[in-house]
Amino acid sequence: MFETLCVLGRQSGLSLVELESLFGDKNIKKIGNEAALLNINHNLVPFSRLGGTIKLCKVLTEINTTSWAKLTEYLVEHVPKHVCCIAPGKVKFGISVYGLNANPKAINVTGLKIKKASKSFNRSMRVIPNKSSELNAAQVLNNKMTDELGMELILVKSGSKTILAQTINVQDIDAYAARDQNRPKRDAKVGMLPPKLAQIIINLSQPKNGESILDPFCGTGVILQEALLMGFNVYGTDYQQLMIDYSNNNLEWLESKYKNKLEGLSYLLEPGDATSFEWQDFDKIACETYLGQPFSAEPKTDKLNQVIRDVDIIHKKFFKNLARQTKPGFKMCVAVPAWHTKSGIKHLPILDQLTDMGYTRMSFVHAKQKEMIYHRDGQFVGRELVVLIRK
Repeated sequence: MFETLCVLGRQSGLSLVELESLFGDKNIKKIGNEAALLNINHNLVPFSRLGGTIKLCKVLTEINTTSWAKLTEYLVEHVPKHVCCIAPGKVKFGISVYGLNANPKAINVTGLKIKKASKSFNRSMRVIPNKSSELNAAQVLNNKMTDELGMELILVKSGSKTILAQTINVQDIDAYAARDQNRPKRDAKVGMLPPKLAQIIINLSQPKNGESILDPFCGTGVILQEALLMGFNVYGTDYQQLMIDYSNNNLEWLESKYKNKLEGLSYLLEPGDATSFEWQDFDKIACETYLGQPFSAEPKTDKLNQVIRDVDIIHKKFFKNLARQTKPGFKMCVAVPAWHTKSGIKHLPILDQLTDMGYTRMSFVHAKQKEMIYHRDGQFVGRELVVLIRK
């Protein structure tokens, strides 16, 4: 049986390809739209470097029903016995449900029944109430439900059965927010790359221990920052000296905040045009490229087509420049613009010419290419994640 369950992020396709890149497609089994099973012990999962997994859970058992009434009976019978094994003190308990026919009211009733049953074992319990079918990361984090006196149970529909798991770790949303918002230099004009997405991009490039990561469009240094925190040496270049200065300020700030974690690691920053620059040594590339002119709404067709042509030319020159500086087998992940128009998604034309330029675009078992576009509601320019290998 699979040992570990991952609760996936908002765009599950990106979460799945990240897991596939790290652990291999055969070690992953998708469960519904919000979870995946891993054939790996949870202690071996480097959770802090996963941008696309919200909760890491230990699989407890598989229950032969999806009926909420029967699941409630099972939980009321078995959970109090496990609560007895927890250290003395008041237990903080919660339930999150994925894919099952159970509304928040029904889940809260089940929680209170478990609380009542636990009293017969002389254990006090505080049940965290559900406002939706699942507790969010903030609720789990703020109520310390992964600590010694905490317990969040995860129930996920799997065909005609239900997987029961316990949350071991949850994304530290406060730490992500601090790394994103507290950096001294931010610039909305060049795009605000979320740290979680930066982690996914890095993981899709599949760097090995001791390797260095190049970001040739480093901007304010978000990918460099996250790669350093993962334990990699980094190398950043950018067309604008201002962005190099911003990255330098941000990485100096990072060093002051995470001095022990970054000990022994190094970073190099240089101004350089990615379409022509001669880089020093590097092992992998992870980057968000030039996204073009920012738009708050869809522009006129002629304007958009001109922007796409201009951006495409820059990418073509970049890929040509990179091809002559890399060897067969070199791997990278680049996030390129994808425009969400009323008539559909417009992609960079150069993506259809990558084979002729000496690259193979990787495909994945657990997600299609169309699922690898990071996009928020109301956002016109999305980011398409492209994993390439030099032929």
